[in-house]
Amino acid sequence: MTRDLDSAFGAAELEALLAFDRTHVYHPYTSMADPLPVYGVRRADGVYLELMDGRRLVDGMSSWWSVLHGYNHPRLNAALQEQLGQMAHVMFGGLTHRPAVDLARVLVERAPGDLSRVFFCDSGSVAVEVAMKMALQFAMAQGEPARKRFISLRGGYHGDTFGAMSVCDPVTGMHHLFQGALAEQLFVERPRCALGQGVTVEAVAPLRELLESRGHEVAAVILEPVVQGAGGMYFYEPEYLRHVRQLCDAHGVLWIADEIATGFGRTGKWFACEHAGVTPDILCLGKGLTGGYMTLAATVTTSRVSEGIGQGPAGGTFMHGPTFMANPLACAVALASLELLATYPLAELTDQIAATLRAGLQSCVAEPSVQEVRVLGAIGVVEMREPVPMVEAQQSFVADGAWIRPFGKLVYVMPPLTSNAAELGVLTHAMCNFVQKRSAALG
Repeated sequence: MTRDLDSAFGAAELEALLAFDRTHVYHPYTSMADPLPVYGVRRADGVYLELMDGRRLVDGMSSWWSVLHGYNHPRLNAALQEQLGQMAHVMFGGLTHRPAVDLARVLVERAPGDLSRVFFCDSGSVAVEVAMKMALQFAMAQGEPARKRFISLRGGYHGDTFGAMSVCDPVTGMHHLFQGALAEQLFVERPRCALGQGVTVEAVAPLRELLESRGHEVAAVILEPVVQGAGGMYFYEPEYLRHVRQLCDAHGVLWIADEIATGFGRTGKWFACEHAGVTPDILCLGKGLTGGYMTLAATVTTSRVSEGIGQGPAGGTFMHGPTFMANPLACAVALASLELLATYPLAELTDQIAATLRAGLQSCVAEPSVQEVRVLGAIGVVEMREPVPMVEAQQSFVADGAWIRPFGKLVYVMPPLTSNAAELGVLTHAMCNFVQKRSAALG
């Protein structure tokens, strides 16, 4: 069945489409027995999603934080079309191609320190899996096979595949559902040092004490720098990362920085690690890498780690190789996205977005239903005192012309970097309107 994509959907056609979807199609974190409502999208352009019924919504989610430059961007479209005329895909085993090499060159140039070896993979979760494998193979190559565990921060989120899930928060990461199947990792409290408040001895103590007692078992510490994303949109002091770097070095442990959500300008710098002036041993990238066009991720490591793995019992071979590794289409659009990002005055741009979000959300601060309002770069968060009723919230946001998807107690936005003040105003108005309704409902 084909149709003219520019034609409108009739009510009966839309109802039939949504009915089939509800019965047969899984959506993220949704029960098939009692699925949440979904909204059909027929087109996306700029920062707008056009629904099948004709309504236009300002997208506050950047399609789960990946759409940096807005939708249907002519420069990114052109990169895809040009590459499509040459080849859509070719295996990366025994072959290479210019989009992959050029993209790797840009990543090496932009990455901090000696992060100079690039492994392309399929998604953020896989980037974390690759990083964990690198750490384990490095430990084996150094003659330390007992280093099989990872230290992670509570409140963290690193993906939904089994290795990545094992280092997610034990409660919000659904460990109870897979007990006995997941590898058991080590966890420390999230940094108790809010953004701008400095780092105390007490904030670093849990990690220091765990490394002192069990560091010999640990291959790597993994964390999200400065912003814990899906685990709670928690912001913490960048200086904490300097302590992580020092402690890892002191105990012979690698440090994995998961910048899948924070990379590519979201916090005002290309990478959140730059706020602390430190370099991890392994850097995980994804989401915004292609500007939200295609799935692609990268795990970037140092020459020390790469060469260390090369001395290992597997004959120097790193044991991973996705079928669609370094897909030329994805690499071509990623290169165009990063070239476009390089033209932005990132610090100024994200400061402007932050100021607009902060001003727009100011009226939420005194609402009795609100625990806290916080803003960092192009991220705005309203933490509620009670869990957010998803269906009610999305209906309210859509009625106000905004696409916002809350989770837990959080109503938040991470809009495209190209959003203007009026578009950001639509988002903050929708958030504040919903918050006021919740305050009234809760008495």
